[in-house]
Amino acid sequence: MASTDTPTTATGAPRAGGAGRIGTRTVSRIGFGAMQLPRLRDDRAAALALVRRAVELGVDHIDTAQFYGDGFANDVIREALRPEDGVLVVSKVGATPHSGGPHPMRLAQRPEELRASVEDNLKSLGLDRIPLVNLRRAERGPGLTAEGEQLVDIDDQLATMTALRDEGKIEEIGISHVGMAELRRALPVGLACVQNAYSLVARDDEEMLRLCVAEDIAWVPYFPLGSAFPGMPKVTDEPAVLAAAESLDRTPAQVGLAWLLHHAANVLLIPGTADAGHLEANVAAGAVTLDTPALAALDAVPTRSGDIVR
Repeated sequence: MASTDTPTTATGAPRAGGAGRIGTRTVSRIGFGAMQLPRLRDDRAAALALVRRAVELGVDHIDTAQFYGDGFANDVIREALRPEDGVLVVSKVGATPHSGGPHPMRLAQRPEELRASVEDNLKSLGLDRIPLVNLRRAERGPGLTAEGEQLVDIDDQLATMTALRDEGKIEEIGISHVGMAELRRALPVGLACVQNAYSLVARDDEEMLRLCVAEDIAWVPYFPLGSAFPGMPKVTDEPAVLAAAESLDRTPAQVGLAWLLHHAANVLLIPGTADAGHLEANVAAGAVTLDTPALAALDAVPTRSGDIVR
């Protein structure tokens, strides 16, 4: 496995949040999620500048997908990044763009759809091989869940992902939207990371997180502040978070992100934004120190992810 003793990125920038590990790569523990980049569709220069600013701030792990803006995010990343930046680009399959539909994406879980999605990502990212691809499962919420022909056995999907890795189209495999049984079935593949909804107020997957610690698998939570869907509790509403933010002269969002980094050493963050100021604030969360009393108060916040509307 890669060493985590490199304090700077390939560009010489201090690592945002320090160094972590995902698969065979050392990356900054605070990365960038590209899901909100399509908000800048009408201002491509701003989108490019945002990605460049992330690199300047010590980000070298960018999470994207072809279905983010129907290829817009991938296209911007391809143009903005340079080989010398040393950025790990992670993509995702299991859904595809669905312009004009009730959702901006639709599920694409069948093996032939996974393969087609990898090919689409290769083309839009301008790569010969994608360093890491997450398989987005769809048997549990939040978000779209599978039915009918989209209910595909995980073993069939993993066989396709492994074949794509053997063919050199992808380098490493991750998995997303999974329960414990699915995670255990996927372990023999050799997973680089797990992406599940997880935050201070939504910790139902704690057992999975601990398994990933034991298996040396990166834990990359989405919805790290717990507020993406109606009915989800918000980390930034919690009295303990507000109190810590006031005492540290930080924002509640920074405290929520900092708690995740303190909670387990295998946690890597990919907060997304379309705003340069928010990007800088997210990166600055990596410098927030939580002392023992603050951590104890935050750890005592109850998990309420069962309240999520699925």
